Amino acid sequence: MDNRPQWGTRAGFVLAAIGSAVGLGNIWRFPGTAYDNGGGAFFLPYLFALLTAGIPLLILEFTIGHKHRGSAPLSYARVRRGAEWMGWWQVAIAFVISTYYSVIIAWAMSYSVFSFKLSWGQGDTVNFLVSDYLKVAKAGEVGSLVPGVLIPLIITWVVTLAILFAGVKKGIEKANKIMIPALVVLFLIIVVRALTLEGAVDGLNAFFKPNWDMIAKPQVWVAAYGQIFFSLSIAFAIMVTYSSYLPKKSDITNNAFITGFANSSVELLAGIGVFAALGFMAHQQGVPVDKVVSSGVILAFAVFPEIINQFPALNGLFGFLFFFCLVLAGLSSLISIVETFIAGVQEKFNVSRKLAVSVGGGLSALISLFFATQGGLNFLDVTDEFINQFGVALAGLFEVVFFAWFVKQLNPLKQHADAISDIKLGAWWKICLSIITPIVLGYMMYGKFKERIVNGYGDYPADFLFNYGWSVALGAILIAVLISRKSWPGSKIEVPASDKEVSS
Repeated sequence: MDNRPQWGTRAGFVLAAIGSAVGLGNIWRFPGTAYDNGGGAFFLPYLFALLTAGIPLLILEFTIGHKHRGSAPLSYARVRRGAEWMGWWQVAIAFVISTYYSVIIAWAMSYSVFSFKLSWGQGDTVNFLVSDYLKVAKAGEVGSLVPGVLIPLIITWVVTLAILFAGVKKGIEKANKIMIPALVVLFLIIVVRALTLEGAVDGLNAFFKPNWDMIAKPQVWVAAYGQIFFSLSIAFAIMVTYSSYLPKKSDITNNAFITGFANSSVELLAGIGVFAALGFMAHQQGVPVDKVVSSGVILAFAVFPEIINQFPALNGLFGFLFFFCLVLAGLSSLISIVETFIAGVQEKFNVSRKLAVSVGGGLSALISLFFATQGGLNFLDVTDEFINQFGVALAGLFEVVFFAWFVKQLNPLKQHADAISDIKLGAWWKICLSIITPIVLGYMMYGKFKERIVNGYGDYPADFLFNYGWSVALGAILIAVLISRKSWPGSKIEVPASDKEVSS
């Protein structure tokens, strides 16, 4: 009999999947990506990418996990023994991401506290972030631990591991049932307030005004697919693991559509809120909106504090709400990321959940201290770029080619999903996964490899990029291959008999 933990409710699973997908990138990456790639015109390739890659890949991963009832390594091993390393590759990628993602959540915690007294000051908010708060050293230098990062980082890990210790139903599900509704409500308050500010309309015009000339450019479509791919938690073992905890009778296809559209709705909401605020900032400074647009860490931790400084009233409160939203979005994603390697370790080494959380989560927490040093921002920037582009995206390409072309599992997986879902999968699903997605991901990978080899990344020296970029991406593959060499305990490789048939 299979004693696998299960979600208590369908809503619990959907909220957990949405919580994983909705992360920091939704708030600080999407608005800038849309603006840089045609504004309102970008929504056309974005929607096309969602329907031809995002949702089809979600359905694929939900079905793999549900059918094979295991973490990514175990599910892949149950498809074909030699494929297990791909599952461990995705788990290793998730592990690397957890070590620095937790540090960004710690920054957001600090800034939540800074908001009440506007501790970043009225001057140069970039300098406050880089010099005063993070005390950034030169690239390659580790330096000492930064106390302002260390304390919130400890809190981040205590909260995350406590939730994971409690298990799937009492921990992850319960936490997401609180965090995701809270995140949506708080972010709606911020957006509504931003829309009432002077200059907000100018910001929205800049965001939504379509530049149709951009549609013809291949890089715009690549950007759309990249945004969908990186924002949906695809190809780093999360969705396979989460769906393995679903009851036998679960509407997989519907859940994938709900997750995909919910994630995109939050991204659109973030775009409205961010550009309304940027429009206000441009109005206050008497400059065009394009002069204040930014994305990523600088948008969140330098531009937004500057905007908050200029709020006409209750700026401390709205500053807190914004950064607390980042904390909630980050935590819900971090929990899902850590769960992937906890599940993998638990099954592969046949240990208890508590031991897997202690060892897996504890090791990740320990390594995260490296990113809490004075050199942390530089290490984080390079590791994030390479583990995403040459980890997540490359693993996604391997995954879809493997299932569509090598083991030809799309028909069996389609039958499995159709047997328990209201929406039946048509030919579009197989065409998307066997043709469109591999071509787009392959083109993305070719472009990124060429760009990084020819131009490097940022202003970092080549040896720094090799040590903390290429080596990390390659190391994830090597570790995956090594772990996959160990045999599974007992008859673990077999799918539990009670789970082989779902349509009976």
